[in-house]
Amino acid sequence: MEGRAALSDAPTVNLTNCDREPIHILGAVQPIGFLIALTADWIIARASENLAGFIGMSPGNAIGLPLAEIFTAPAMHELRNRTAMLRGADAIERLFGIELTPDGERFDVAVHLSRGQIVIEAERSIGEIGDVTGTVRSMIARLDQCDDLTAFFREGARQVRALIGFDRVMVYRFAPDGSGEVVAEACKPGIGRFLGLHYPASDIPAQARILYTRNLLRVIADVHAAPVPIVPQLDEKGEPLDLSLSLLRSVSPIHIEYLKNMGVDASLSISIVVEGKLWGLFACHHYSPRCPSFERRSVSELFAQMFSMRLESRERQQTVEFERRARDISDQLLGAVASDEALLRDPDWLADILTHAIPADGVGVWLSGSYAFSGITPPTEEFRRIVRALNATAAGKVFATDHIGSLIDDADKFSSAAAGLLAIPVSRSPRDYVVLFRSEMVRSIRWAGDPHKPVEYGPNGPRLTPRESFEEWKELVRGRSQPFSVSEMRVAETLRATLIEVVLRLADEASAERQQASARQELLIAELNHRVRNILGLIRGLIRQAQPEDEAVRDFVKVVDGRIHALARAHNQITEDHWGPASLQTLIDAESGAFVEGGDRIHAKGEPVMLNPQAFSTMALVVHELVTNSTKYGALSVPGGHVEFSWHRGARGDLLLQWRDIGGPAMVKPTRKGFGTTIIERSLPYDLGGEAEARYPETGFEADFCIPARHVSEPRSSTGPAIRFSQTAAGHREDPPADLLKGQNVLLVEDSLIIALDAEDIVTRLGADDVATASSVDAALDLITANPPSVAILDINLGSNNSFPIADALFDRQIPFMFATGYGEQAQFPDRHRGRQVIQKPYTIENIARTLAEMLG
Repeated sequence: MEGRAALSDAPTVNLTNCDREPIHILGAVQPIGFLIALTADWIIARASENLAGFIGMSPGNAIGLPLAEIFTAPAMHELRNRTAMLRGADAIERLFGIELTPDGERFDVAVHLSRGQIVIEAERSIGEIGDVTGTVRSMIARLDQCDDLTAFFREGARQVRALIGFDRVMVYRFAPDGSGEVVAEACKPGIGRFLGLHYPASDIPAQARILYTRNLLRVIADVHAAPVPIVPQLDEKGEPLDLSLSLLRSVSPIHIEYLKNMGVDASLSISIVVEGKLWGLFACHHYSPRCPSFERRSVSELFAQMFSMRLESRERQQTVEFERRARDISDQLLGAVASDEALLRDPDWLADILTHAIPADGVGVWLSGSYAFSGITPPTEEFRRIVRALNATAAGKVFATDHIGSLIDDADKFSSAAAGLLAIPVSRSPRDYVVLFRSEMVRSIRWAGDPHKPVEYGPNGPRLTPRESFEEWKELVRGRSQPFSVSEMRVAETLRATLIEVVLRLADEASAERQQASARQELLIAELNHRVRNILGLIRGLIRQAQPEDEAVRDFVKVVDGRIHALARAHNQITEDHWGPASLQTLIDAESGAFVEGGDRIHAKGEPVMLNPQAFSTMALVVHELVTNSTKYGALSVPGGHVEFSWHRGARGDLLLQWRDIGGPAMVKPTRKGFGTTIIERSLPYDLGGEAEARYPETGFEADFCIPARHVSEPRSSTGPAIRFSQTAAGHREDPPADLLKGQNVLLVEDSLIIALDAEDIVTRLGADDVATASSVDAALDLITANPPSVAILDINLGSNNSFPIADALFDRQIPFMFATGYGEQAQFPDRHRGRQVIQKPYTIENIARTLAEMLG
């Protein structure tokens, strides 16, 4: 364990304190070599205190001098070239047998960069290895002859020991939790064996593991040697030298004590990095001081890199083979279900085929709330709890754990039967699963010492003393299963795709039936909406065509017509989204456009909200009456008056609305309550269970409303229709331009006489010179041939036919036309007419005038 536990008098002290030791800035090096730190312009800024013992000049005399005044010109040339070759944050360049000073002594040198400074480390050269390439090639050839990973690890340990001559060389593999296991060992006889021992994660703290991925080789030549300080300790910014990449970095006192407790006098570790992550180490111990030459250490580092590459290749090969077998099983599963879909409902068959791909003791299946079991599984109620907990994990991903107790409480009650699980989602949502269970595996783990050793007072103060006894410590690990490997997780993802394909295939027929039923329902809804719109249009037409000359009756007809039209507008809005919620703002805009000259006299303010169909229809009548009354008697009846209409959500989610007339004539409370007032005051309480209050202060009419939360919803984003619908909201104002159709011959195609008469009346009021009506395709085509119109309005639905042949004839003659429909967005248009203007029934002078103006430019 390399790290210092900087602890206070806190009562709780544990091995994680070692993680906080700054082992990369200890400010000293080992005495086997010296260190010089240079500025960017190659001026000596720092040096180790033993500098004179290697080059005959003390740090005090060297600091501040250009390095070129101390080292030879050839050495400076080589060092500059090597520094220029440094690439990447963790790059280190090496030179062997170079003469640094004029006295001719040769050194092995390493160069790296540290926070903008050039760091040079040097040791006296031995030059004992000749053919480095041949040496490494021979070592790798022996590795390649190993049949399995066990032999591969053992041969790697043997090769490293032969190269560096340490008493013990171990291959140490990290587990996902940071603990480690000795998986191979080569040692001299009579010193005991560590093979198979486990060490807790705290033995190699987190910051040490990080350094192992940056600096691949670490040597401690003599645990009893005094470290050599670097002077000055702090630079002009008050910062120490970062020694993360240093080959000579000194050792933390706690790690020294750890090694002494083991009886180790020298150690060396070489990182094994697989797929960019620290897989493990070559951990080397010697029971007397020993420092292999810089050259041998470099060769062993190169061998470890080759070893890592071979290991990565072997592990990938194993994974590929494992996953190939899994794909074969997936194909078998697909083929079997294709011929007999009932197999998917057989948990024993499913368990048999899945456990051939991923070993497990039992399988639980959860589909749409139904479940089935095979093999050893948790009790039913516990399985329900597990599924609920799985729903809280990442949706749509395979989830695995070797400890179900980390997922739900009280899992120890059934851990002997099911301690670990692998859950495979088999639906697009995270509600359906196939879960593989593994039973508890009581593992006898051979710990190297007690991993839970308490705090003691050690020679470095009140902190955790490294274990003084390395006798084998056995610990029974209960409540855990054999962990699921990374390869098994990949196989599970493959099986997940297969199972989803199977489930979707089985659901295709049911889905097709649902789609057919939905299509029939959509058709019926569209037909119903069409008929409702036609009925409303027919009623309006009857009222408008049959109105007598009596002025009072005409006023009554106008009021009734306005209310019917308000309902028609509301119906249009809520059927545009298949009888779904509609926007309150849209309702306000519709009434404002229909009755108020200038769209800015009703100031609507509030968050976007949607009202369900019942509430929208009721509110449409209420708002219609509010606008009508204000137009007749209130603020909208005089220039400069306006209405403040605001709304917000209350604490319980209810929608609270306020209507205020501003700037109108002095208000007098009416002596008689008319039907309009009754609608305002009683509709919401009666129809929706809400509240309404009307007041008549002299400053202007006021009303407050409350719509219960159950009738209100948040808006959702949606895309607009492909066809261009005319705004039918503004449909009741009676003052469109009287000469809009002056000089135009209009063709009206409509299968209802009353609605046709109403539309004929509208276009006549818009100034049309001549209006021809037709109720069928043939009649319309005859009129076009005999007397081509200059503009046309075509009802899409003409009983058993549609007006698209008429539209084609008009299109070919380049005669402008627009469609009318009672189907709204459910109407289906041919491609050549999808951009055409469309108005929704019932007809109004406003929507026809607006659409004609847009169409005719």
